[in-house]
Amino acid sequence: MLHYAIVFLIIAIIAAVLGFGGIAGTAAWIAKVLFVIFLILAIVSFFRRST
Repeated sequence: MLHYAIVFLIIAIIAAVLGFGGIAGTAAWIAKVLFVIFLILAIVSFFRRST
């Protein structure tokens, strides 16, 4: 999950540098969503293992 978030972030940066604003915004949004999902799953996993 974190890997895909980083990949979409890199795609967003490259698209922004090349001037593709719409694609860059969409890729950045997807990267943010994937990162939030990763954080939620990591926290849930941490609490399930500690109990």
